[in-house]
Amino acid sequence: MKIDAHHHLWDLSAVTYPWLVEKGVVRFFGDPASIQRDYLLPEFRADTEAQGFGASVHIQVGAADPWAEARWVQSVADQFPDWPLVQVAFCDLTADDLSEQLDRLQTLPSLRGVRQIIGRAPGEDAVTGTNALLEDPKFLSGLQQLGARGLSFDLQLLPELMQQTAAVLAQSPETQVALCHAGSPHDRTDEGLRQWSDAMTSLSCLPQVYCKLSGLGMFDHSWSANSVSPIIKTCLSQFGSDRCMFGSNFPVDSLSATYQDTVSRHEAIVPVASHTDVFHNTAKRFYRIEAAR
Repeated sequence: MKIDAHHHLWDLSAVTYPWLVEKGVVRFFGDPASIQRDYLLPEFRADTEAQGFGASVHIQVGAADPWAEARWVQSVADQFPDWPLVQVAFCDLTADDLSEQLDRLQTLPSLRGVRQIIGRAPGEDAVTGTNALLEDPKFLSGLQQLGARGLSFDLQLLPELMQQTAAVLAQSPETQVALCHAGSPHDRTDEGLRQWSDAMTSLSCLPQVYCKLSGLGMFDHSWSANSVSPIIKTCLSQFGSDRCMFGSNFPVDSLSATYQDTVSRHEAIVPVASHTDVFHNTAKRFYRIEAAR
């Protein structure tokens, strides 16, 4: 049984997502028009179960009210007990009431960690200013508090921020970190991939950092197994299969490939001997998915 370590769900009548309801805006990952609708667990399961999946990790996805999103995800997990579903919720690690927010989140049985995005794409980050988190001492303190509570941190950033981020993470060795989307290698030229690979060594040398093979279609909307093979092979080489895990990033990555194609392309690149780790063991261990077979 496989585990999808990175996906999203949304019910637009239950939770508001400002970025998702905004019409006519093309994002760095593509035109979201086709996914500006409800995307619920039964639809997700129809795709995933056909490919041998039986458990998953829901990642927060920019809700106007993160607590409402986290509670809704918990309600989905409660509604479908035959599908092990755990979640990574949003929390601002620099908030003055961080302890209270984490106390509240930890009342949800499905909670495993937190994500606060540092970098999405160069143009968007210039507007949001999320890169500044790395310079805020409260951010490091928040990371350390996650580790003390046994919670993980999902890290989304750009290669240009990896070395600075690694210096921060090195001061929070007890906090397990999942690097989203292979570190977002947005420059797919030979030189761009070389710079990404060099920068990523600053993260892969930290034993608490794991890597998600996910989101590879966000910066290459016509991606193929051949085009992303150097990325996946580099991740496996640097982190090892026991620190790499597959994530579909659906439904966002449905803009560039079907679920079946997404899985088959990854399976074609990952050595067969590493499939059990990448498609099951690593995610099960990292996110403590107890009911996963």
